[in-house]
Amino acid sequence: MAGVAGGDPRAWLSVDETAAAFLSRSLSARPPILLPPPLHRAPLRPGNVVEIAGPSNSGKSQLLLTAAVQCILPKEWKGAYLGGLGKAVMYLDLDCRFDVLRLAQMLRNRIAECCGSTNSTNEEFAKDDATNGSAENTLFSDCMKRFLYARCYNSSDFIAALQNMHSQSQAKSKVLSVGIYFLMIDSIGSFYWMDRDSQPITENKGRTLSLQSMTEIVVQKLRNFLQLQPVLVMATKAPIYGEGFMAGNDFPRGTSKQTSEDSTMRCAGQEEEKNISYREFMPSVWQSFVTHRIKLQDLGQEAEPFSGQENKEPPLHTSEWMQPSLNSKDKFTITDDGVILIH
Repeated sequence: MAGVAGGDPRAWLSVDETAAAFLSRSLSARPPILLPPPLHRAPLRPGNVVEIAGPSNSGKSQLLLTAAVQCILPKEWKGAYLGGLGKAVMYLDLDCRFDVLRLAQMLRNRIAECCGSTNSTNEEFAKDDATNGSAENTLFSDCMKRFLYARCYNSSDFIAALQNMHSQSQAKSKVLSVGIYFLMIDSIGSFYWMDRDSQPITENKGRTLSLQSMTEIVVQKLRNFLQLQPVLVMATKAPIYGEGFMAGNDFPRGTSKQTSEDSTMRCAGQEEEKNISYREFMPSVWQSFVTHRIKLQDLGQEAEPFSGQENKEPPLHTSEWMQPSLNSKDKFTITDDGVILIH
């Protein structure tokens, strides 16, 4: 609007734009991103910050990998429709649990499914035959080039990775003609307790960095990057519960008597876990930075068995959008192909 009206503020204020024109201009400038379930419920755009909260084994990292595969796959390839975005992903691993073999397996299965190939396993996919194996390997390599990865061991590494992210995006754009479109952080609260228990860090300029200061720097670095290059930020977070409550998938520690009591409590409190509200522990500067929140839960093996797998029931997970608040809860399972929604 400023470019249309010119540099005069009075001319800019005099422009009359209808709501339909505003929505049309906004949607064309930043169209919604099509993500696989259960992230498809809320319309997400570059510049949004999505927090995926849930206990261990609730599928947080799997959602990130599923979205990453969707991003690095091209929309079309040699006449085959893949439905991807053809963009780059920056994955910051803060809890050091990233499994590259899992990402490769999901990507290969997706390529084999879309291209109509039966070479979906790692061994068959690695064969460089004269048919479509070598072509699919080329597509796989091109997709993996769009996946950027960095492992951080403390908050200083995390801040340094955010500081260098813009230069890495520019370098990747020169090589592949695509920039970073997704920024994934797994998990944002990994260094919270470490920073809380450690002594404040003094920089070269004499400034003392506390836990609050660390989070403020992280958010500021993210804001600066979003101003230079709008991306979709997706961050996982392992929540903490109310006093005396243990999640159904938390690993019990202690004596055998305590373990037995905890197991009984988890079985008896399964219904209570569905309605439990997590305690927020991240500083307010991060809470206000987040634009979307989704809560995941692990319900265990309660799903119906797949056909041909009568003796094996996949774990069932649920997802619920908290911000924006949606009156729906999705159920999904995790297989070799990724996340599968249960209707």
